[in-house]
Amino acid sequence: MSTPPPDRPPVRPDRPTGPGTPGPAPKPWSRWVTLGIVGVIALVLIMTTLNGNPSPKVAISYSQFSKEVADGKVKSVNYDPQTGKMNGKFTKPVNGQLEFTSAGPNNDLQASEIKQLQTQGVDVHYTRETSNPWLPILVYLLPIAALIGFFVWMNRRAQGQMGAVMNIGKSRAKVYDAEKPSTTFGDVAGYEPVKQEITEVVDFLKNPGKFKEIGARIPRGVLLVGPPGTGKTLIARAVAGEAGVPFVAITGSDFMEMFVGVGAARVRDLFQTARKQAPAIIFIDEIDSIGRKRGAGLGGGHDEREQTLNQMLAEMDGFESGAGVVMIAATNRPDILDPALLRPGRFDRQIMVPLPTLDERIDILKVHFRDKKIDDDVKIEVVARGTPGMSGADLANLVNEAALFAVRRGENAVHREDFEDARDRVLMGLKRPTVVMNEEEKEHTAYHEAGHAIAAYVLDHADPVHKVTILPTGMALGMTQQLPEEERYSHDKNFLEDMLCVMLGGRVAEQLVFASQSTGASNDLVRGTEIARRMVREWGMSDRIGPMAWGSQGAVFLGEDLVHTRDYSDETARVIDEEVERILRSREERTVALITKYRGGLDAVAQALLQHETLDGLEVERLVDGAVGYHAGGARTFTHADGRVQEVDEEGTAVAPVAD
Repeated sequence: MSTPPPDRPPVRPDRPTGPGTPGPAPKPWSRWVTLGIVGVIALVLIMTTLNGNPSPKVAISYSQFSKEVADGKVKSVNYDPQTGKMNGKFTKPVNGQLEFTSAGPNNDLQASEIKQLQTQGVDVHYTRETSNPWLPILVYLLPIAALIGFFVWMNRRAQGQMGAVMNIGKSRAKVYDAEKPSTTFGDVAGYEPVKQEITEVVDFLKNPGKFKEIGARIPRGVLLVGPPGTGKTLIARAVAGEAGVPFVAITGSDFMEMFVGVGAARVRDLFQTARKQAPAIIFIDEIDSIGRKRGAGLGGGHDEREQTLNQMLAEMDGFESGAGVVMIAATNRPDILDPALLRPGRFDRQIMVPLPTLDERIDILKVHFRDKKIDDDVKIEVVARGTPGMSGADLANLVNEAALFAVRRGENAVHREDFEDARDRVLMGLKRPTVVMNEEEKEHTAYHEAGHAIAAYVLDHADPVHKVTILPTGMALGMTQQLPEEERYSHDKNFLEDMLCVMLGGRVAEQLVFASQSTGASNDLVRGTEIARRMVREWGMSDRIGPMAWGSQGAVFLGEDLVHTRDYSDETARVIDEEVERILRSREERTVALITKYRGGLDAVAQALLQHETLDGLEVERLVDGAVGYHAGGARTFTHADGRVQEVDEEGTAVAPVAD
């Protein structure tokens, strides 16, 4: 599944509505506190400035003051008998200053001093200097103002917390307006059957009267089921865009909270929001987080989650025929959903969103190629052919990885080589050049991977080899990559048996060459045993068991296998184990015969790996054919590692051009 093209903005809430949408943020209390503190400081500075004497004064001693009076240079004086402070003016500037200050005697001047001042004509004023009257007021007001501000802040904080508690039952769903829908079916690449299936929902939301005239009822719930990354959410957004109705989106985890009853309250608020804006679409992503089977799991289930599910079931069943609200949900785990959620009247329609086919992958890649600089040597059909089993998200990641490889190489565009490296990075893992193997480990790894490659080449029903490497990749010391030539949707017994032979090829090669075994085959044995067990238990591919099947064990968290019970006897279990062993041992014997027959090709491929470290599928075929002769005869087709298909003859020589 693809994403919307870059020239179209994603859906966004242009005009948020509904009780679950947060309103404008209140003004912070800190702004008013800051303004108050700044105002008080400014007031203190202003009063202090007004109280002071802005004009400059010269400080003189009392004896100098008496001398200046005797010389007739003092014009006036202000005397404070309490402090003895004296401020006065000269008749003429002294030392450049016209005013002076001095410290006189306390409690009053002597009679001789007063007489001298009168004789010299000095204007004497008795004054009492007082402090700024605002300062005592500020001393009392500042603590009171700080205390009042603290209580106001605490009150607002308590109100905010109380508001959060009162709004905890509000739905967290985001409401997307329908005035400018930006996602349509045109933005969804491929998946034409899915679009046709869900078009009925769009028609109902656009023209509900057409359905009412006939008496038809639109499905109240549509469940999109598919692997991760296939674009289920994008399809739901496209439905809202095509219908031109509000789109209320929420995830299953948004309903859950630590408080009991919050989930059910949010479900009620969600449906009330949708009904107010009907016709509308409710989309719940990952609904399996709240829709699991009730009464299951360790301890008897989860009461809060089950009450949330009960409320959702009631709300869905309570839809009126003219409500105009359609519910769409997405999940990749439909097997764990509660049966009551899937019954008619609730989610009564399930739409499969599978992995994209070859044509659909081409359409998806075209979308992701739009904003990339792609070189002419990149063929979109080749890239799509070489990516079977990838989802839309995987393809988006593949294109991005290719662009990153191009940037690392300093290229101006993405080349075919970048896509090959990106596919190897996605399918095989990150190369680990820091892991250095000794010569013995390297030789064991080369023969192990050569055994896989030989088995994959000579077996008729196995997928062809695309690349073999002994460079440490991912968690493995080597890797043999196979890629099917065409899409497969089911596997027959011959294919599964050949697949087991390929898995055992590495272990058998080590046994034949070194007469020993290593831990390198651990993952091959695990996968092979699982396939053989499913062949016996689930797929009926054992003659002794016959046409009977027992499914795989259920998950413990659902309570289905908490007390491990089997629906078959111990004797049947013994027969199953014997059949699994028989299948694996017979495949091992066949693999031993194949590797022994093509021992020359095994040595040739292993030596080439030791020399070049990486081989593509065509080189493997030429090495085997050159060592032991072509094993099948006649011309055949070969698919390169980059997805190109080429026809070669018995000698491995190309007889037809590469098909892009």
